[in-house]
Amino acid sequence: MSTVLTKSEVKRNDKLMERSGSFTNPFERKSRVSKFRRVPIYLLTVVMIAPYYWMITSSLKSVKELQVVPPTLFPKKIIWGNYFDSNFNPTMFQQDVMQGLFQRYPDLKFGFFRFMMNSFFVNISITISTLIIGSLAAYVVSKHRFKGKKAVYLVIIGSMMIPWQVGLIPGFLLMDQFGWLNTFWAYIVPALPKAFIVFFLTQYLTSIPDELVEAARIDGASEFTIYFRVILPLLKPALIAMMIFTAIGEWNNFLWPLIITTSQDMATLPVALANLRNSGAGNIGTQGVIMGASLITSIPTIALYFATQKHFIRGIALSGLK
Repeated sequence: MSTVLTKSEVKRNDKLMERSGSFTNPFERKSRVSKFRRVPIYLLTVVMIAPYYWMITSSLKSVKELQVVPPTLFPKKIIWGNYFDSNFNPTMFQQDVMQGLFQRYPDLKFGFFRFMMNSFFVNISITISTLIIGSLAAYVVSKHRFKGKKAVYLVIIGSMMIPWQVGLIPGFLLMDQFGWLNTFWAYIVPALPKAFIVFFLTQYLTSIPDELVEAARIDGASEFTIYFRVILPLLKPALIAMMIFTAIGEWNNFLWPLIITTSQDMATLPVALANLRNSGAGNIGTQGVIMGASLITSIPTIALYFATQKHFIRGIALSGLK
């Protein structure tokens, strides 16, 4: 006759076996191993967060505290003068009083906000336009049969192998001939054709059955109706993934805007940040202002990723790319 042990008796027996060394809980051992494997992830997280932490704390320090050696990890007193100093007087010099970030560029309409407006306008225009053009091209390549289809697709893929730096000088000369230098046209038009978006969305559309498109055609739907009613809703995860890639890439774009702009009022945030850094070179007192500008520049892209990360991961997973 078998004896049924109570829970307390089972726990007591397990403890006795653990003390004697004859029993090891496999789940506990697995938990210890998994915790050990997480250590590199935690270290990598700290390394990635450290620059942002330093950027935030430096933007909240006074000029004197920025000059302390070794530097302090926490601001002794939080100040907002690097963003806006109410005691600043442009007609006189005051010790420990600096021109805040939003008090600079007095001759520029909207001041520092002008650069933010330029960046948002250029970024939104390029992102929306490239997604529309890329999704239309991917729909044609993946769901239509026409002569030379493979050759067209190979040209699209082959263009991804060409370094983008090769087109800087020809692109600049072309913009000069069109009279588009120092205009938003020079920002937007050259950025519209993106081969990677076409390639990525084509890979995604290959997982969608052709029968859906054929059924819509049998029902009398036009190609644009199929595109808007069938293709776009199914492309939503992939489009969000491409939106994040494109938006972050264009937001951080520095070299092309630097080449095509000749006036300060057309500069985007990366160019304005570089100009601010050059104007304060060698002056440790401007470090807080530069850190504040860097923080403001990085916030939109971080917010965009956290707001859409679920769709971003799903879009990457369903596309079949690794």
